[in-house]
Amino acid sequence: MKAKNIYIYLTASLFIISTGCKKVLDQPVLGQYQTSNFFTSDANAILGVNAAYAPLTFTDGASNAIWVLGDLASDDAIKGSSDGDQSDFLSVQNFNINPSNSAVEAVWKRYYDGVFACNVVTDGLATSQPGVSEPVRASVLAQAEFLRAYYYFNLTAAYGKIPLHLKVETPAELQSPALPQAQIYAQIEKDCQAAAAVLPTTWTGADVGRVTKGAALSLLAKTYLFEQKWALAASTAQQVEALGVYSLLPVFADNFRAATKNNAEAVFSIQHTSGLVPYQGNNLNAWFAPRPLNGYGFYLPTQSLVNNFEKAPDGTVDPRLDYTVGRAGHPYFDSAFDPSWTSTGYVSKKHTQPLSEIPVNIRGDGNLNYQAIRFSEVLLIEAEALNESGSSAAALIPLNKVRKRARESYLYDASLPGYGTVPAGLLPDVSITDQSSLRDIIRAERRSELALEFHRFFDIIRYGQAYAAAALSNKPNFNFTTNQFFPIPESEREANLKLGE
Repeated sequence: MKAKNIYIYLTASLFIISTGCKKVLDQPVLGQYQTSNFFTSDANAILGVNAAYAPLTFTDGASNAIWVLGDLASDDAIKGSSDGDQSDFLSVQNFNINPSNSAVEAVWKRYYDGVFACNVVTDGLATSQPGVSEPVRASVLAQAEFLRAYYYFNLTAAYGKIPLHLKVETPAELQSPALPQAQIYAQIEKDCQAAAAVLPTTWTGADVGRVTKGAALSLLAKTYLFEQKWALAASTAQQVEALGVYSLLPVFADNFRAATKNNAEAVFSIQHTSGLVPYQGNNLNAWFAPRPLNGYGFYLPTQSLVNNFEKAPDGTVDPRLDYTVGRAGHPYFDSAFDPSWTSTGYVSKKHTQPLSEIPVNIRGDGNLNYQAIRFSEVLLIEAEALNESGSSAAALIPLNKVRKRARESYLYDASLPGYGTVPAGLLPDVSITDQSSLRDIIRAERRSELALEFHRFFDIIRYGQAYAAAALSNKPNFNFTTNQFFPIPESEREANLKLGE
């Protein structure tokens, strides 16, 4: 559903999660609520699940700080701005992280608020309710199951062992230990499978943007990938492809343009719309824009990331580089790039918009979606899983689809120099079938394709200690054993005394 329609009644529905600004472990005794008081109609059931979508958004770049954990902790970006501005984000970048770190607190709170909102729905609609039609009940329940899986996927990727809450609990029940990742992943699998069995392949009209069967299968494939269940990851990614509703856009950058959002490559797209009350704009547009353009100057890409993009023999660079970062000698949308904007030489482009679309007076109210899962990632999941399971020749097929789209942007984007002809030798099809060599190629391809989309640190960690040590070698405080997961916030440990068990 478009953001205008998903969230327009959010204020009315927030009484369900009226303590959403508090820690999940500080919720009042909501375990005693009566479902008959709210889930009495199709409209209210839909309101309930709409509230469960709300924590996904980037209406405040500080409260949804997954970009800090996912990229500032990695080798792809640094904080930017001044050292004293959001110093806790700098601490994440430098691995001087204590349990009271504001980014660590923010992601935990935000995603557990999402879990809680989902549990309100799954509790309230676990059985038939008078006034709620069965098709709506099944659809709303499946959406909540997917969203809960997505929140838990991010939580366990970030924190490792975490508590698992599957219903609206009493204060006594909320005192629960952190469980091993295997148990969290098992629940994610279960929720994704249940959701995929019910959700439609597409939505139409005002419902475009709601989660789909493809989103559930894609998250399931990604979960299998993180669990190293290679055969299941590959076959599940292939199920997504077999749905026949997704394709790679001819021009890579169209994934990150407001005019072309909710497109054929968007498997799971978190919706943002400007000019709404309550506010539903993408606030990252302000956080990541240069300060002279009324931005905050955060989130600067690194030279290491830029070096990852391949070049043709004549020096022509992978076009994804200039779609992803602003740099000297190339325009920053409709503004001239100024090297004084950045200490690294680069600024991010994927989550920001031209001034012609979002002028300086509403810089923080962007209408770009966040592409949580794109079809290109599904193809790369398939490629990686096939290679790791010993089917390296088969892995070349999805891998080369991604590379082909990237180089052929030259055939479809008239703004590229030399438009109409792919530069000789640029991003050629890969033919190597040695598993180890192909593994390195797939990892580098994933880094270029998904750069600055908040995935990189979690990829670095799942690749293992040797890879992480090399990738983060410029971070002297990084220790794989200590830092592969972020600390559970101190405030949660104080509220849930069983977290130490």
